[in-house]
Amino acid sequence: MGDVGQGDRLMALHVRAEILHLRLRDPFRIARASHGSGLSTTSVVIELTDDRFGGLVGLGEGYPDAYYGETPETVLAVLPTLLEAVGVPDPTPDGLRVAGSLLAERIAHNGGAKCALDIALHDLVGKVTGRAVHDLLGLSADIPPTDFTLGIDEPAVVAERARRAARFPALKIKVGGPADIATLEAVREVYEGALRVDANTGWTPDGARRMLPDLVDLGVELIEQPFPARRLDWLADLQAVSPLPIVADESNVTIDDLDRLVGVVGGVNVKLAKCGGVGPAKLFLERASELGFRTFLGCMEETSVVIAASAAVASLADWVDLDGNLLIADDPYAGLELGEDCRWRLTDRPGLGLTRRSTVSRPQG
Repeated sequence: MGDVGQGDRLMALHVRAEILHLRLRDPFRIARASHGSGLSTTSVVIELTDDRFGGLVGLGEGYPDAYYGETPETVLAVLPTLLEAVGVPDPTPDGLRVAGSLLAERIAHNGGAKCALDIALHDLVGKVTGRAVHDLLGLSADIPPTDFTLGIDEPAVVAERARRAARFPALKIKVGGPADIATLEAVREVYEGALRVDANTGWTPDGARRMLPDLVDLGVELIEQPFPARRLDWLADLQAVSPLPIVADESNVTIDDLDRLVGVVGGVNVKLAKCGGVGPAKLFLERASELGFRTFLGCMEETSVVIAASAAVASLADWVDLDGNLLIADDPYAGLELGEDCRWRLTDRPGLGLTRRSTVSRPQG
């Protein structure tokens, strides 16, 4: 890809975009369709420059999830509109908040495209001001450890992957297939830590109720999105009888969804690709906590750009699932480090603190 057009107006901001097709380390399948049939992932990365600040570059990324109506092509198509919306933002925390509001007002949905530009703006302003993104947001660098996610496969295959991931304090197991309990039992034989299950809308009410006792016995600590996104009645009925928190993901896309989930579920999953970036994620997590939800900070199969941006707001979350870059065979970006305690290390390096690996081709323009 190359330069994203901005029309005839002379503006300070310029974006170069690239569609990345990245191979996954292991097959990664979920109960609903995924990019690349679970073998690869597709993301759009951008490089943002501002005429006022010389050669400084802000990195951004947007994951175009077809489930939410986005493709790589739609991300590229709306970027010029989003650039026009933010105009010439002030390189300050207040300027970032204003830019976030302008993005939200200009166009509905398109969370992946907004995410790419919002992250790039935060990275660029961090570099201009010499501040890390979490510091720009006024947040702590002390964050919870991430779990590690295992896709749907034969029970023995999932158990072997669990054994290899035993260093993580929690595993998130994708379910919604024909052998969910058998898979969890096989994992429990080789792994002693916390288990979180994510059905990605793949369960039925009767099936979920039948499995509840087994899930409790197996030490599962939460159930994520068991039913279709619009079946809030099913979610509420299950939460009413479940000793485990039900966490809304596909039912919880932006901050505007929170009010209707009060009294329905015990927790919500916030993802930058859904809500539109790091700034909106901060507001989302804060509001969710105010309403009494437990908060789960998640991700897609994304590079270190989104994971680093997500880690900047992770101090606001109860649970963290930021492993998308670990699922990718060759992450194009360097600089984000995972500690021995499975916590992402937030440093004082300006912006996201990332660099593009030289072995990966640059955007063409």
